[in-house]
Amino acid sequence: MTAKKISTEDWRISIGVFVFLAFILISDVAGQNATWKQLDEGLHFNDFTAPTKSTTSDSKILIVRIDPKIYNFRLLSVSELTPGSLSLTVKEWADKYRLIAAVNAGMFQTDLKSNVGYMKNYSHVNNPRFHKTYASVFAFNPKKAELPAAMVFDTDVKAIKEVVAEYHTVVQNLRLIKRPRSERWAQQEKRWSEAALGQDQDGNILLIFSGSPYTMHELIKILLSLPIKLECAMHLEGGPAASFYLRHNSIELARVGRHELASIVGEMSNEFLPIPNVIGITKKK
Repeated sequence: MTAKKISTEDWRISIGVFVFLAFILISDVAGQNATWKQLDEGLHFNDFTAPTKSTTSDSKILIVRIDPKIYNFRLLSVSELTPGSLSLTVKEWADKYRLIAAVNAGMFQTDLKSNVGYMKNYSHVNNPRFHKTYASVFAFNPKKAELPAAMVFDTDVKAIKEVVAEYHTVVQNLRLIKRPRSERWAQQEKRWSEAALGQDQDGNILLIFSGSPYTMHELIKILLSLPIKLECAMHLEGGPAASFYLRHNSIELARVGRHELASIVGEMSNEFLPIPNVIGITKKK
């Protein structure tokens, strides 16, 4: 049996196909990188213009993409660090604890310190109760090296008790998007600014902030339409208490939330409100 000879024309076709596929791959990678502005290794951001215009403000949505292999996440709480003291703003949290960025850790209760959902950081438990209807948890500081450094879990897929058994730090919040890219918020009339946290298909953690008020149903559709490879997301805080602050490598980003009534009563103050619990990031050494 003799081997079939490959003609010069066949070689040309094969090489042409290879070059074409390589060009497509390079173009795709370049396009993805062009979407983001780099702050540092493994740390990128962009202000995306929402395809659906808000009734108030600029309809911009800030996304900060963080590689958990390069950055640490920290849960900072008044109940753990300064019991009996007043809450700090996100900027004050960032300045005091030398954080690159800080955002709300979740909605808090009337005691002005306890998270509405379960929350613990190593031996400190901010709220010991599992919330029955909160189906999203953000977990970091794994107890075993083989576990992901930071992960957003759906509690109807992996029980929250299992997550707590595997991670030192666990924060439970309302779910916006279930893996993979499944909407979990019905339409409603109320609109507000939104601070949220998500994870993309590559395992990066995404800090999300929309200063312009949207219904959560509208915002979810917008987020899923953006070129950010979003896989899942949780609600952190809405309205005037929603806060985000970042300062790193000569770049400062400050975002303050507002209520839907801002369009009626006029622009609200741009000052941060004190919040008792924040999620912050620092770079690994």
